[in-house]
Amino acid sequence: MIRRTRKIRKMRGSRTVGGGCSKKRRGAGHRGGRGMAGGHKHMWTWIVKYDPNHYGKYGFKRPQKTIFKFKPVNLDYLDEKADELVNKGLAVDENGKIAIDVTQLGYNKVLGKGTVTRPLIVKSLKFSETAITKIEEAGGEVITL
Repeated sequence: MIRRTRKIRKMRGSRTVGGGCSKKRRGAGHRGGRGMAGGHKHMWTWIVKYDPNHYGKYGFKRPQKTIFKFKPVNLDYLDEKADELVNKGLAVDENGKIAIDVTQLGYNKVLGKGTVTRPLIVKSLKFSETAITKIEEAGGEVITL
């Protein structure tokens, strides 16, 4: 400190150093709690005056990893609806094989439920292993986009 005659120098030897009764100025209750205690209650005016941005959100959020959402379709559905899809123009008949682009139907994975009775050319982002084996056993092709 700059000045030599601080209050503590003058109060040496006095028991309470100007704090009144010895029970006063004792614990955290004198400060109204430890730390930010009472920030929503009795210390609210301090928050408003000295730390107005204490509550609420601000700044940037880190971008989260995008998770691949599966929209699967089963082989039995494709086998049953193949003729309807050709009539609607959503599939093409190529040399006796029906080529189906599953992404045009709104799906992104082909699962192997059911049986395949005709050769299909199936285009998709993902295939299950059973779907690949069933399509190839029926004489079709698997094209991964």
